[in-house]
Amino acid sequence: MQQQSKIIAESTREYSASPDEAAGKSAPALMLPDKPSIAVLPFQNMSGDLGQDYFADGVVEEIITALTRFRHLFVIARNSSFTYKGRSVDVKQVGRELGVRYVLEGSVRKTANKVRIAGQLIDTSLGTHLWADRFDGLLEDIFDLQDQVTACVVGAIAPKLEQAEIERAKHKPTESLDAYDLYLRGTASIYQYTKEGFNDALHLFYRAIELDPDFATPYGMAARCYARHKADGWTTDRPRQIAETVRLARSAAKLGKDDAVALCNGGFALAYVVGDLDNGAAMIDRALLLNPNLAAAWTHSGWVWMLRGEPEVAINHFAQAMRLSPLDPNAFSTQAGLASAHFFAGRYDEAASWAERSVREQAGHTPPLRILAASSALMGRLEDAHAAIARLRQLEPTFRISDLRDRTPLRRPQDLATFADGLRKAGLPE
Repeated sequence: MQQQSKIIAESTREYSASPDEAAGKSAPALMLPDKPSIAVLPFQNMSGDLGQDYFADGVVEEIITALTRFRHLFVIARNSSFTYKGRSVDVKQVGRELGVRYVLEGSVRKTANKVRIAGQLIDTSLGTHLWADRFDGLLEDIFDLQDQVTACVVGAIAPKLEQAEIERAKHKPTESLDAYDLYLRGTASIYQYTKEGFNDALHLFYRAIELDPDFATPYGMAARCYARHKADGWTTDRPRQIAETVRLARSAAKLGKDDAVALCNGGFALAYVVGDLDNGAAMIDRALLLNPNLAAAWTHSGWVWMLRGEPEVAINHFAQAMRLSPLDPNAFSTQAGLASAHFFAGRYDEAASWAERSVREQAGHTPPLRILAASSALMGRLEDAHAAIARLRQLEPTFRISDLRDRTPLRRPQDLATFADGLRKAGLPE
């Protein structure tokens, strides 16, 4: 993974040079990768029921996931693609903003027990249509329909891919359509990025598991919910949630040996919630071997490398996540990770800059506030440090320096000592 990180660092250097460039304020158009590159835009919900949006979004997410399994493709992450939802777009502009050659657009119509998926593939450099088709079937055929769309896209843009790779990319996650529906609803709740959204998602993932105990993905996603609870101080029963995270992560590892989403989410939760950094990292490494296009796995990997005391490797992994998802609404997590990695590398000014970016994106997320306070204090910017602590204590009135070891399971004692020293100087109580 370290050699892979060096390659990533070279390929993303111009993108991750500064927070302003990453924010798109002065950054040039992203360069096209050296392999076929594609973004799948949100499909239009043609069902006549806005309540079915989650289903249309789920279809697109599954197509994106299937495409990301092709090592010879570069696939933009779902979170960046979905920033275009509900907007009239110019595909040439999309190509420039995301740095991709191809865009897939489409629609989903779900009525009773029938589904129709229509899609069209566009070359963004020319604005020309390369392929268009529609696929009709019963609701129980939804996974086959998604595979057909994926195969047609791959055949149009990367015809030299081996048939064996196409077969490997086919994946039917569950036999239970009800469990799958609950998983899609839970995923939609996570994307609200609120405490209530995560609580609702957790409930839905547990229901999906009840319906199909062999469905790996909701185990990892439920574990991810517990990680967010810990990060923002929402945990109410720490011993129970640690034990439950262990159970969920182990189930994700056992059932999802070929499920990158289950593995990366379960691995991150195992590392962050439980403190099992090495086994958590191994799960995420496995996810990246299965799916090197999975932006969330690169972000999770960056966090775990940072906790293990390798901030430079972490920065490279965060940079790769940002290239795969340059417009991600969830970028606040990657930005917070970059802030933390720069902090533990001793670059407090860069740490504060990235932390400020993260706080602007998600004001209720507390990890970047802690880094902002500590880095500002260690640079002598006490006014900024005190302001960050005041905001932190509004969100978490009971948080103390004595809680730091549990909240941030750092492997290197010197990292914990530096962090505590910065927060102490910023005014956080012992």
